[in-house]
Amino acid sequence: MAPGTPANEPAAPDLPTGAGPLAGLRIIAVEQFGAGPYGTVLLADLGAEVIKIEDPASGGDVSRYIPPVQEGTDSLYFEAVNRGKRSLALDLKAEAGREVFERLVASADAVFSNLRGDQPERLGLTWERLHHANERIVCVALTGYGRQGEEARLPGYDALVQAGTGWAALTGGPDDPPTKSGLSLADYATGLAAMVGLLAGVMDARRTGRGRDVDTNLFDVALSMLTHHATWYLSAGVETERQPMSAHASVVPFQFFATADGYIAVACAKERFFRELVGIVGLQELADDERFADMAARSRHRRELLTRLQERIATETTDTWMSRFRGSVPAAPVTTMEGALDVERLQDRSMLAEYEHPRFGQVRSVAAPVSFSGYAPSYQAGPSLGSDTDGLLAELGYSPEQQQRLRQLGAFGTADPTAG
Repeated sequence: MAPGTPANEPAAPDLPTGAGPLAGLRIIAVEQFGAGPYGTVLLADLGAEVIKIEDPASGGDVSRYIPPVQEGTDSLYFEAVNRGKRSLALDLKAEAGREVFERLVASADAVFSNLRGDQPERLGLTWERLHHANERIVCVALTGYGRQGEEARLPGYDALVQAGTGWAALTGGPDDPPTKSGLSLADYATGLAAMVGLLAGVMDARRTGRGRDVDTNLFDVALSMLTHHATWYLSAGVETERQPMSAHASVVPFQFFATADGYIAVACAKERFFRELVGIVGLQELADDERFADMAARSRHRRELLTRLQERIATETTDTWMSRFRGSVPAAPVTTMEGALDVERLQDRSMLAEYEHPRFGQVRSVAAPVSFSGYAPSYQAGPSLGSDTDGLLAELGYSPEQQQRLRQLGAFGTADPTAG
């Protein structure tokens, strides 16, 4: 929305037929690595314009250099969370770079940053520093530990947060060491939380005509995801204990079981599922045993019940149990990542993002997990470092002569990646 548009008269940009639900939303993203780019790529998939501001002095987003499959300033890691974005190589510490940035802010809905907690203020990425350019700008900061207090200067990484919020202490078997999730779940969850904040902030700014700061951080998001474990402890002092085979802390049976040739997950979150389970596995007498009469009783007598079930389930293959459980007991085979990424199945679920990349050829990744009727994303390769600089400058009204002047003044770094 252009600055100065009355709050009750939102701008209605001309959009192509079939445009995504977020078409017309312009986001300036000072982001890198995982959490931030994961969040903004979902918005890009839904039609938002995401402009990455990359520091030419550091070679841009660090994920450009992460193996495997990495060449020059491109990598498949970068592609996974940066498809469909634009890249502007800009030195925000240079006066000329700041000039370009603020002109870009005047055309945008939100400035999103994914930096250490003290950096948004230092780099002038807050509403207080930017509202003179655009009263409606929403400034979203995703940090490790927040922007206030002693922890603001600490680097925030997923593994550190999983360690510090109790996640690792909840993961693994009872005799295992604390264990990190195989995925960077704190990063990704915080990316999603930041996008909820961004969209809410933009909606509010369009209603009121005034933007604001929006903050979220890895540590607080990870704490919020402790959910019932936190409520049990804070309200009643109940500490969650790790259970074997990835078992639920209180619902029994709700865990993995070894089969004759692999593993199967079973989730009996309702009484009828338990009764169906014991009947199908040939242990109907357990349904009439008062030790297992309800959830509370099964939790108290967990060991006795699971010993019987484990012994029985281990006698048949995973496929056998899946065929017997289907339609009666919630169950799933424990599969490999490779098994889950079957291309035909991804296509059937509209979860395959594929496109041509100038360096890597055909790139395939997983798509956004949100779909809209009447809209199918059109995926494009992630941008080369600074590849959209000239186009964006022209859109902002800079003449070729002015662009050359900006280069001479160091707006795009001393080693301008867009030059030559």
